Formats: sequence, C-alpha cells, structure tokens
Amino acid sequence: MSEPADLLGEIDALGIKLQEARASITRRFIGQERVVDLTLTALLCGGHALLIGLPGLGKTRLVETLSTVMGLHGNRIQFTPDLMPADILGSEVLDTAEDGSRRFRFIPGPIFCQLLMADEINRASPRTQSALLQAMQEKTVTVAGENRPLGTPFHVLATQNPIEQEGTYPLPEAQLDRFLVQIDVDYPDRATEREILLATTGTEEAEAHQVMTQADLLAAQVLLRRMPVGESVVEMILDLVRAFRPDEPGVSDRVRDTVAWGPGPRAAQALMLTVRARALLQGRLAPSPEDVLDMARPVLSHRMALNFAARARGDTLADLIDETATSLTRAEAAA
Repeated sequence: MSEPADLLGEIDALGIKLQEARASITRRFIGQERVVDLTLTALLCGGHALLIGLPGLGKTRLVETLSTVMGLHGNRIQFTPDLMPADILGSEVLDTAEDGSRRFRFIPGPIFCQLLMADEINRASPRTQSALLQAMQEKTVTVAGENRPLGTPFHVLATQNPIEQEGTYPLPEAQLDRFLVQIDVDYPDRATEREILLATTGTEEAEAHQVMTQADLLAAQVLLRRMPVGESVVEMILDLVRAFRPDEPGVSDRVRDTVAWGPGPRAAQALMLTVRARALLQGRLAPSPEDVLDMARPVLSHRMALNFAARARGDTLADLIDETATSLTRAEAAA
C-alpha cells in the first residue's frame, strides 16, 4: 500500500477515535463544544492552553475529564501569592541512612505529570510563574543544577479569572506566547444550563471513560504534522499574521492606529498546527481557509496588544481580529 493511502487510513481511524473521545468528554462537560474542541486541539498539537472564564463554568471539571478520556496522569496546582517555585518543581531533602551516611534525595513536585492544571495562574508571583516557563517550552525543569525531564506527553492547561485582577500578576508576554491557544469559556445558553442542572444535581452523574492512551496521543501528534497543507492555506496564514504587525508595509490604517505590538512567527506556527487539528476533529483530510479564519482568534488574541488610545476608545482585540480576517478573505476572493 502506498504512503498516501496509509496516511489517509490513519487519519480516518484517528478521526473516528477523536469523535468517541469528544462524546465521552461531553458526557460530563455538558455543552460548550467549542471549548472541548479547542482543548482537544491543544493536546493534538502538543501544546498548552490558557482557559479564561468566570468561576463555576466547569474548567476544573473539563481538565479532570480530559485526563480520564485521554489516559493521562493529571495533577492540579492552585496558584496563590505565597506559592514558591519549589512547591511546583519539587525539592531536594537530606536523608540520613542507617549507617549514618547522608545524601540528597529529590522529591518531585506536581509538575511531574502529563496533564497539569494550573488554576488561576495569574495569582502567583512572577518568580513562581517563571518556574513554568522552562517546563512549557523545553519539557524539562532544572532543580539544584540538574535537568530533569517531565512526563511524556506534557501539557499545561492554565486558568484565569477575567474579572478579579486585584492582587494578581499578569503573565509576561514571553509566557503568554508559550500557550498555543487562548480559550474563552463563556456562560452556557439556557438549554445547556438546564441540561447541566438536571444532570449534576441528582443521585448519579454521568461518567467519562478512557478512549485513548498516552501512546495514542503521541502517535496522533506525529500524524497531525504529516497532514498535507495546501499552498493557499499557508499563504493565508502568513497574510493573517503579518496583517497585525503595525510596522509591516501595507497593513491597514486601523491596525497601525490600534495595535501596540503584533504576533511573531510562533503565531504562524500555532496556526499551521491548529488548522490541521480542526480538520482532524471534523473528519477532513486537509485544512481549508475556513479553518484559518476559525482559529485566528484563539491563536492571536494573547499574542498581540492594543495601544492605550485604542483601549480608551473601547476597541477590542476580538473585533479587530474578526474584521481584519474577514477583509483579508474578501481581498483574496476578489483577486
């Protein structure tokens, strides 16, 4: 059998398994299909996700369910102002043996897992936040001068509360860029909330079951990078990312007047991966321009910033991204 035929068969088989995984997740995390798809997208791409939403919207429940369905060892850290790096990474303790000899023994912290929930990550000090930076990028940590590899795979799903900013430390741009996508968790609609109410206040609750294993996820991450991407999709990704850099020749006047700094090459890399994941989740064999438009806001929102004048006018990044992406699509269609 030829290589293209092998690839098509593997993509079809993975698509079926992903549909089963999604169904198992939504059994406990009711509704919010967009949130589920974006979280699965982050895992398929081997990346991390930043979930932004009010308390009580099920973010913790989602991460717990994901660890079960994907067969991953998960841990949770509640970030607080007094949390220290050693509380996350682990530390060395001095052990005394029966013969009186002493040696240092490393006690791993909760970061040594495969799926880490960093709850309210912006409540910890910058020093503690930075402890995650090396882990998120290099999948290893350095404790007492020794590099220690983390679990494989390793994913961080961090949460932030968008309304309580007193006593918090905003994540630096370098760390925000490490998150593959930003996922906005909104209120459910009335029908979904009614379903949640009935499903979670009775004597029994639906249980999620394991669908994939660690090996399955690693194989899916490799397969995703083998998916073909058409030249039109590549060009659209480049056009979209470069359209938000205020110093780039040919950008719109609105971008030049409202954007303080735009997305870097890592944004284009993230789009290249996430459009493939979206195609996989929808059972398609290759991404389309519509996938680029759909992933623009989750990938770009945390990788750019508005200037002071734009914020004073009440402009939002979401509106700017949607407007610019739509105008690019119309321009390409006209050409």
